[in-house]
Amino acid sequence: ESQNKELQVRLDEAESNALRGGKRALAKMEDRIRMLEAELDAEQRRHSETGKNWRKTERRIKEMQMGGEDDKRAQERLTDLIDKLQAKIKTYKRQVEEAEEVASVNLAKYRKVQHELEEAEGRADEAESSLAKARVMGRSSVSATRVTGGGASGGSFTVKTTRKVMTSTTEA
Repeated sequence: ESQNKELQVRLDEAESNALRGGKRALAKMEDRIRMLEAELDAEQRRHSETGKNWRKTERRIKEMQMGGEDDKRAQERLTDLIDKLQAKIKTYKRQVEEAEEVASVNLAKYRKVQHELEEAEGRADEAESSLAKARVMGRSSVSATRVTGGGASGGSFTVKTTRKVMTSTTEA
């Protein structure tokens, strides 16, 4: 019996040690569970934040792709506009060159006509001078004829005049 009692005491001690150790192990396990639950909550929050960031990033990528497509279309429109404007510039340059050629030709014609006009004015001045000299000569010959030709007929006389006719040709 004493052995029984001793065994019973040991059993009770072992049970109480087991209960205390089990309680400690249980408390450790509960602490570990709480710690793991906290880590799980933190990981779920990080996962939720990561999901939100991923959706934001996806949305931003789609916006940038649409913006890139819009920019590409705008660039194509601007390229077309530039090509059209360059074609207009070439047309205008060609028109300016043609207008400059016409102006050059007209200026040459103007200078030629101006030169011909000056020559014609010079010839006209010479003709007027010759005419004035001829008139003076005609008057003096008329006076000489009156003086010399007044004979028996009672004062009749003849006047001889010579005219020089100058013609000029002009080119158009």
